[in-house]
Amino acid sequence: MGEQVIQIFGTQKCSDTRKAERFFSDRRIQFHIRDLNEKGIAKGELDNITRVIPLEDLIDREGKQFRKRNLEYMKFDIEDELLKDALLFKTPIVRYGREVTLGYQPEIWKKWINP
Repeated sequence: MGEQVIQIFGTQKCSDTRKAERFFSDRRIQFHIRDLNEKGIAKGELDNITRVIPLEDLIDREGKQFRKRNLEYMKFDIEDELLKDALLFKTPIVRYGREVTLGYQPEIWKKWINP
């Protein structure tokens, strides 16, 4: 595996985020966790992510935050809302260089660490 570090964007309440952390920890792969409760995703990072995953797929329309904000009844710009409120993201978002996954994707991560 190269010099790049795995980035995991998620929250501690998200079981799939915790499973992603455990996946890399168990294999002694260095990673950096970004807790979306503390800090959101910057515009540049979001641009890198949306090169791989469509913006529409990133917003968690089933999540608590989406319902809490009553977004199902509003018209809104997805990118603006995600940049303003990081808790609207589906998690985990796992990034390795230009590669990005959404959700728990151990089969893809294995390919990253054992090319």
